[in-house]
Amino acid sequence: MQQAANGCTQRNGVSEDHSASSSQQNGTEHMSEINAINGGPNGEISPKIIDKTNQDIVRLIGQHLKTIGLNRTADLLMQESGCRLDHPAAAKFRQHVMDGDWSKADNDLTELKSLLESSSQSLVEMKFLLLEQKYLEYLEDGRVLDALHVLRNELTPLQHNTVRVHELSSYMMCSGREELQVRASWEGKGLKSRTQLMDKLQEFLPPSIMLPPRRLHTLLCQAVEHQKHQCPYHNTKTEDGLENISLLVDHHCTREQFPCETIQILNDHCDEVWFCRFSPDGLKLATGSKDTTVVVWDVDPDTLTCTHRKTLEGHSYGVAYIAWSPDSTHLIACGPEDCPELWIWNIESDELRVKVSHSPEDSLTSCSWHRDGKKFVTGGIRGQFYQCDLEGNVLDSWEGVRVNCLWCRSDGKTVLAADTHHRVRAYNFDELSDFNILQEDHPVMAFSVNRTDRLALLNVATQGVHLWDLQDRCLVRKFQGVTQGHFTIHSCFGGINQDFIASGSEDNKVYVWHIKRELPIATLTGHTRTVNCVAWNPVHHQMLASVSDDCTIRIWGPANKHQNSRSKSGYMGESPSSSSSSSNGSVWHDMGS
Repeated sequence: MQQAANGCTQRNGVSEDHSASSSQQNGTEHMSEINAINGGPNGEISPKIIDKTNQDIVRLIGQHLKTIGLNRTADLLMQESGCRLDHPAAAKFRQHVMDGDWSKADNDLTELKSLLESSSQSLVEMKFLLLEQKYLEYLEDGRVLDALHVLRNELTPLQHNTVRVHELSSYMMCSGREELQVRASWEGKGLKSRTQLMDKLQEFLPPSIMLPPRRLHTLLCQAVEHQKHQCPYHNTKTEDGLENISLLVDHHCTREQFPCETIQILNDHCDEVWFCRFSPDGLKLATGSKDTTVVVWDVDPDTLTCTHRKTLEGHSYGVAYIAWSPDSTHLIACGPEDCPELWIWNIESDELRVKVSHSPEDSLTSCSWHRDGKKFVTGGIRGQFYQCDLEGNVLDSWEGVRVNCLWCRSDGKTVLAADTHHRVRAYNFDELSDFNILQEDHPVMAFSVNRTDRLALLNVATQGVHLWDLQDRCLVRKFQGVTQGHFTIHSCFGGINQDFIASGSEDNKVYVWHIKRELPIATLTGHTRTVNCVAWNPVHHQMLASVSDDCTIRIWGPANKHQNSRSKSGYMGESPSSSSSSSNGSVWHDMGS
């Protein structure tokens, strides 16, 4: 006779487990019980001979059936399959724990000792968890002397987790049940806390002895999450778990849910549009142009379209870069490489707060806000690198750094700067320290960092779009398809989990990649000249904006938004101030699900 590793005991294919031990002789009392269950005079249940994989599946199903209360069905399944759900000693242990019979549960531990995979330390930890529950239940019942006995004569001699023992002793001073439960972060005596205890205890038992809690549910959740990660177009928020999920088909997001259609063309600028950026709250879009203006647009979250809010004028060099404050109330506008000034606008009042210009020899072409919104950094390729307050006063400066692009990290101290030596370096103004982060072989024209502060997206001259890991300081991926020479092209992270990359291109297209794939999953066409910048809405994740030398701004959204826009406006969903439309389109690359 051999005992299978998964808890089945078989001899010649016949189970000898207590749950499946049926006599082969007709007329016995036990046979009558089985006949009564099956409803037939010859309803003997002969255990099947099944392989290990199917045995595991049967056990998983049996556990799930018991979890949802179908105990009789689970027992019949175990009986017919010849399997047992748990080792008899483990099943007995579970029952005693759930009944709160602590002395018997402690005795069961001795029986389980030989079945534990790890050292005797596991036995001590399991005993400690049992005694902790016993102690807390005694306290809740007002049995203070019994609780004290457990603390002194059972928990303390274990010499395990003395910090927790001291914490438990302090609960003696609790005035009542409510205070005890709050201070101990404990559900109180009963089914819920004992179930949680059992879940902890099961971690020490090998799965051949006792299945981990809700194992089938866990496996199904993992499968669904894996399918989501493999889905190239997954861009919707879904709750963890299996609620509102069909297990009958694989997860698959359709292309129609992805921002692939032009739902609006904005024509308010009268010259090349160089930059665009959504506000952090997702409700505004700012676009900067060679025509010396910044146009601020209000975003409609329902239609994913924009309406004109305000035109900010007077940027005599044109606007090549824009940065929103973290609270979406202020905006900094910078010019091209020969621009010695920048503008700080209060968007709530639509008024210029301050115009910053320290020297006509300066070049202030890039900027970035610190996360507190009280300071920002700015610089350019002529060697200026300043840290300023909201009034434009220079708080600190770093000499001799020729800056192409800047980004403030989430620690509130470190500033990343792409310089003219093809590097991205980190600068700390408080400690006056700097160090190299990454080195490219060609000029880094622009870069951005994702919200985890881990990944950096670089637009590299003549090379295209590169993804770097800032922590490991290694190149992760080179995205293919985009055309980039020596013009400044701006790319961005996007999507609900920032799983997507979008970039403009000198071939008049917008390219979209999944962050794990080098080839584009979509190529969006419609612009007629170089696409300078792409921005993904950080809140309304199905909305994308692109700006081009063709003087237009295109708003991209899902196909259903495009259809709704057309039905409402009659054509192309233009803004009220727009006067012309052009064709829209997209080329899709089928990457599978």
